Amino acid sequence: MSVPDEPLRRIRMLEGELADARQDVLALVAELEERDVRLRRAHRAIFRELEDALRPPIPHVEQARLAVYYSSSEDDAPTGGDLYDVVIMPGGELHVVVVDAAGHGVASTRAALNIIHAVRVLSLAGLPLENVVERAAAILQPVYPDLAGTVLVARFDPRTGVLRVATGGHPPPLIVAPGEPATYLEAWGRGLGYPDPGSDHVAERWLGPGTLVLFYTDGLVEARRDLNAGLDELAELAGRHRDLPVDELTDTLVRMMRREVLHSDDTLLLAMRWTPTREG
Repeated sequence: MSVPDEPLRRIRMLEGELADARQDVLALVAELEERDVRLRRAHRAIFRELEDALRPPIPHVEQARLAVYYSSSEDDAPTGGDLYDVVIMPGGELHVVVVDAAGHGVASTRAALNIIHAVRVLSLAGLPLENVVERAAAILQPVYPDLAGTVLVARFDPRTGVLRVATGGHPPPLIVAPGEPATYLEAWGRGLGYPDPGSDHVAERWLGPGTLVLFYTDGLVEARRDLNAGLDELAELAGRHRDLPVDELTDTLVRMMRREVLHSDDTLLLAMRWTPTREG
């Protein structure tokens, strides 16, 4: 039985309209995907600018080489709570601070910045190193009662090779001296937001020429959820690759330490090698 001409014409017209609609939908999807790509690129550019603004430039130090690696655990908030500060003090010492504020994203970035700024102001004001963490906590906690984080404050004199470190609950720096096994500098204390915050003592070490020091956050050594194993591995890898330039060393260590990530966290690694001149 044949279909009358008029209904057949209508069916073909509807088929044509459906085909046109499909093309319009496909074109709209393609346009939305392109807009999404452009938006993601713009976001990445903004995030990169924000990250660069929050990461201070590494100062030029005549008798030391420094490099830093940082990555966030969240793509949409790349600043995170792991921040650092490197400043040359008026007396010539290098002031190095590493902070790991609790949480993730912008809120933890704000907390880390508060700690960084408080420690810098107190240090520039001449407060003794052994009192900096305790005093920073006393200033910040009444204003920000929910603030919590660990902090390491180091002073290094590039003229003498003397390193002094105070910590508030932060992992200890790793010392890699030429021809010696890598060892951790024992410095203990309690972080901000914890009972009785402050440093138990100031650890001091004279660094021989060429000695490497690694400052880091726990995201580097807890990628596989085993802190002790992570610390052992970092020491072994740093000893094995100690001769690399510091910028290559930071990239190499992070890549190898995080080749298997069971616990995602912000990661910060700051490397310093003392390279004294003959006069120094």
